[in-house]
Amino acid sequence: MPADTNANGDIFGGWLMSQMDIGGAIMAKEVAHGRVVTVRVDGMTFLRPVAVGDVVCCYARCVKRGNTSVTINIEVWVKKVSSEPIGQRYKATEALFIYVAVDPSGKPRAIPTA
Repeated sequence: MPADTNANGDIFGGWLMSQMDIGGAIMAKEVAHGRVVTVRVDGMTFLRPVAVGDVVCCYARCVKRGNTSVTINIEVWVKKVSSEPIGQRYKATEALFIYVAVDPSGKPRAIPTA
């Protein structure tokens, strides 16, 4: 896994960000009832490092729904299973991801009401 680790041997922040984007897009697609694209990430905060082998969980919550956009708050929580203290859980990363609903040609489209 050298491509997914940084110089300290921890999980590379870019890998965590990609997992957050995947998880956030799943929720945004449900809210938008169709295809979405990522347009912005706000407030990306790396709180603690993540060791290789520990369990990474992404939790997503819709915090804003616009005419064409969806804002999703995503937190990454870690359960230590490969390093001490085993079983400890902590929040490692959080950010807001903004997605826009798009039509088949890639142009913004309205999000259906509930």
